[in-house]
Amino acid sequence: MAKKVVKKDSGIKDEFLTLDGKKATLVTKEGLDKLVKELAQLKNTRRKEVAARIKEAISYGDLSENSEYEEAKNEQAFVEGRILELEEKIKTAKIISGKATKEGKTVQLGSTVHLQNITKGKGEKEVYTLVGSEEANPFEGKISNESPVGSALLDKKVGDAIKAAVPAGSVEYKIMKLA
Repeated sequence: MAKKVVKKDSGIKDEFLTLDGKKATLVTKEGLDKLVKELAQLKNTRRKEVAARIKEAISYGDLSENSEYEEAKNEQAFVEGRILELEEKIKTAKIISGKATKEGKTVQLGSTVHLQNITKGKGEKEVYTLVGSEEANPFEGKISNESPVGSALLDKKVGDAIKAAVPAGSVEYKIMKLA
């Protein structure tokens, strides 16, 4: 796992890079545990299942017209590709904690932000946790730091208003509380 990460200001938004210049995978401790668990499952279970399917398909004879063999080989390629992807993500992982900065309470990766939607005029309250793109799941209230709203929230404080261009148009929020 990457222990040293450099925050690089690209002018548009900050990027987190490992010392060897690779993009860091920003995850919470729980997110890293999920990646490690998925990797173990792929290596220890799925790989063996696919190998057994290939062996069985080979036993059917002529491989040129054997759809089971083709399917199993495609699944093997997918599993091996996912294993490589997960190994790279785990190797470049940077754990995000969500603790506010010492200079003041600003929105950082891992922060839970209570927002008031001021675009709709109804003052609807929304709560999001800012996470890396690997863990983003809007249905669970987890938005990526790379999303329009997530990037607009970074380094803002309680009371600040932000504006973000989203697929449905433009949206404005006021930051009500940080947790």
